[in-house]
Parts: sequence; C-alpha cells; structure tokens
Amino acid sequence: MSAPASESASTPRTYEVKTYGCQMNVHDSERLSGLLEGAGYLRWDPEQGEAADVVVFNTCAVRENADNKLYGNLGHLSSVKAKRPGMQIAVGGCLAQKDRDTITTKAPWVDVVFGTHNIGSLPVLLERARVMEEAQVEILESLEVFPSTLPTRRESPYAAWVSVSVGCNNTCTFCIVPALRGKEKDRRPGEILAEIEALVAEGVSEITLLGQNVNAYGVEFGDRQAFSKLLRACGQIEGLERVRFTSPHPAEFTDDVIEAMAETPNVMPSLHMPLQSGSSRVLQEMRRSYRQQKFLDIIHKVKAAIPDAAITTDIIIGFPGETEEDFLETLKVVEESRFASAFTFQYSKRPGTPAATMEGQIDPAVVTDRYQRLVAVQNRISHEENQAQEGRTLDVMVAEGEGRKDTETGRLSGRAPDNRLVHFAAGSLEYGVDVRPGDVVTVTITRGAPHYLEADSGVHAVRRTKAGDVWERSQGKPAQAETRTVGLGLPTVGVPAPLPDAPVCG
Repeated sequence: MSAPASESASTPRTYEVKTYGCQMNVHDSERLSGLLEGAGYLRWDPEQGEAADVVVFNTCAVRENADNKLYGNLGHLSSVKAKRPGMQIAVGGCLAQKDRDTITTKAPWVDVVFGTHNIGSLPVLLERARVMEEAQVEILESLEVFPSTLPTRRESPYAAWVSVSVGCNNTCTFCIVPALRGKEKDRRPGEILAEIEALVAEGVSEITLLGQNVNAYGVEFGDRQAFSKLLRACGQIEGLERVRFTSPHPAEFTDDVIEAMAETPNVMPSLHMPLQSGSSRVLQEMRRSYRQQKFLDIIHKVKAAIPDAAITTDIIIGFPGETEEDFLETLKVVEESRFASAFTFQYSKRPGTPAATMEGQIDPAVVTDRYQRLVAVQNRISHEENQAQEGRTLDVMVAEGEGRKDTETGRLSGRAPDNRLVHFAAGSLEYGVDVRPGDVVTVTITRGAPHYLEADSGVHAVRRTKAGDVWERSQGKPAQAETRTVGLGLPTVGVPAPLPDAPVCG
C-alpha cells in the first residue's frame, strides 16, 4: 500500500491525529499521540504542507453518517496521498472496530486499521505496512493493554483525563458502544491514584475521572462503594485542586457518591447525569434501568447536598415509539431538573443495535419539531440559571482557546468550579503579572448570557500556579518568579487546546 518514504531515515516523520466522538476518544487520541512521539514522529504543523506524513483517524460509531464523514475525509486524502510517496493513513476507534475489513475495501489507500482494544499497536502496524507495502488490519476482541499504561501527549498542561475503567456492562438498545469497547474493565485504585499523583507532580491541577459508566467503577472487583472511596482519596492528594468525572449512570448513582461529592472540597460542584428520556415507558424500551422518579430523586438529592451544583445531561428525541405524551414527560423533567445545559440529539439508527429494527420509527419532521421545542425550553432554562449567577464571586481557572472572541473583546476565559464558561475582563489587573492558562483568578459575575457568564468588573485576585508555570514553559518562555523545575515526563506537552465540552457515550 505504501511506497517507501522518500525522506532520509534521519528525517523525522510528522503525524496528525483527527478525533471524532466522546471524551473516551479524546483520551485515546492523547495516547495515540504519545505512542507516535515515543516512536520518533513529530506533531504536524499546518505550515509544513497539505498533510502530515501519517494521518490517523480516531473514529466514532455512535452518530448516524459517521461512516459517510469518514469516507469523505478519506476520499479527500486519496489525491493528496497519490502525490506524497511514503504518506500513510490509519483508521482506528469505534467505527474501525465495527467495520473492520470494509474500510480497506471502500478505501484501499488506507494503510492501517486498528480497533479500540489495541491502540498500542499503531506504531508497529505503521512500520509493518511500510515495509510490507500492504494494508495491515488488526482488530482484537478484548483489551490487550489498559490504555492508561501507554505514553501520553496531553493537550493541556493544567488539566488531564484519567481513565478509571473501559467498556460497559449495560445493554441500552440505542447504543453500540458495549459491542465495540467490550465489558467493563476496572483499574485498581492504587494505579489510578498513582497516575493522578504523577500528573500533579507535572503541574496538572485539574483531573477528570473518565469511564463509559464511571460510577459503576468497582464492579469488577466487587466493591459497590469503590467510586465514592476513589473521590475521597482524590481529596487527599496535595496540589490537586479540581476533580470532575464523566459520565455516571442514573441506575447506579448512589447516596455515598453524593456524600463524597459534598464532603470532598476538591470535587467540583458539577455533574453530568444522562437522562436520555423523561418518559418511563421510553426508558424501559431503551433498557435504561431507572425510571423518571428515580432520576428526579437523584437531582433533588444532589441539589440538597450541593446547592451550587450545575447539572448537565444528554437527551435523545424521537426514539422509536415515542409519542407526544412521552415527549411532554421529557419536557416535564427538563423543567423540574433545571439543567445548566443539555446535549440534545435527534435519534438516529445505528446498525447493530436493537433499536434500529424496532417498530414505530418516528417521522423525521416530527422529530425535528420536538427537538426544536426541547432546545427552546432548555435554552431558556440555561439563560435563567446563568442569570442567577450574577453577583457571585467565583474562582475561575484560566483556560486557553475556550473564548473564541477573546482577542476582539479583550477578555480572557476560564471555567468556574461548576464548569460554567466565564469570560472576564483582564484589562484592570494591578498585579504586574501575566495571567496564564492554569492560573486562578477571582472575579464577580456581571452578566449571565445564554451559554456563558461574563465578569467585566475586573479581576479581584490572581493566584499563580504550578500549572501556569508549566504552561509558560510549554510556550518557550521562562517562568516568572516562584517557578520550580517540573519534569513533564513522557511525552512532551505542547500548546494546550480546550478540553471538549462533550458527553461520554452512556
């Protein structure tokens, strides 16, 4: 498939990883980047040309037309590759796990296809494809190496994903993820905490615990309170300022987790709780093992224990058999829950799922109408909830890339403890220091917009952090006073990108 590289053996080859889908895929892409850099590849810069020497697609199979999007992108690269001897294309992730040999049949110019269970094989497969000059397809049916043991190229020096488990034991009728990622496999608590401590030593101050069904953690070794214990253990790690997690499942969300959230200071008052539908009848058809009242009970308990908590959710509109009455039940739950925001989806068939062959598929025009009505309700609630933040004084962790209009507005951006996006005016700083991503500023909210908060009355205080020092060094700048030498470990940390605001499949 691949002609020998025209560059000399001493010329480092470049790579680009294109990521689609949920946070699990984002986390896997950091591992893929780390593996490639460990094998001697350099991250591609768009100024270097039309494409990298190696382009990796980390795919998602959850949404409809995921395959069309992939093959469209592969088609574009076909002509590029024809002019670039030695260029290689690899396809991994959920769609690769599902489609396997179909990819090389439809796109014979692809060099490597690998699945969700063997991302660690990518460098070897690329080299094998180069030497043998034929496509390499390797799909494993079970996990070979837990991804967190692989080298990582983190996108952010100050925030990191930490995987606590992979796979899922649920059988939701709309979801293909369990078939592609397998049954749940849990890491041991000591391994997770050791990884977090190492990240904190590198300058990370915020971690997100990640799992397909994160609060089911412990099922593999028989401890039903393992997740709440893990949250409390995170509270004992010195230098770890913020702990988040995604995504839990309502059926397994227990009171001990709520208590751990409320009683552990560095566990942030934010919660992503997937609803999917407010109709108990539809939830039963979805094989979601909870009903409307259980979901609402969780929301009420969380708000009672953590009054400032911001709760977000996922909702699917137009599941097969959904009636207008079912839809109104969803609106009822949305109104009562007062979600800070919601990821709303129009149901789409996924081949291989039970829902794809169910009777009662909904007219797309009806689905669109309901979707628009839901979005209108949620947008109103989001705006009202953001307006309720006006006048509050919050500590905001400064981010990079989250405020798309920061340059023209003269603002900086970051995340409040409850994960709301805050744009703040930095022009009135009186401290003689730059505010860097990873630093923490204290601001007062002056306006709640529909999808973010504004703080235009100035910055009350700046706390320079070790995370900010690390970011400064990643830019090639010497850190200002009070910096310490921090080993970045393997691999190197580049310019951070914003952490995606997207749900895990769950």
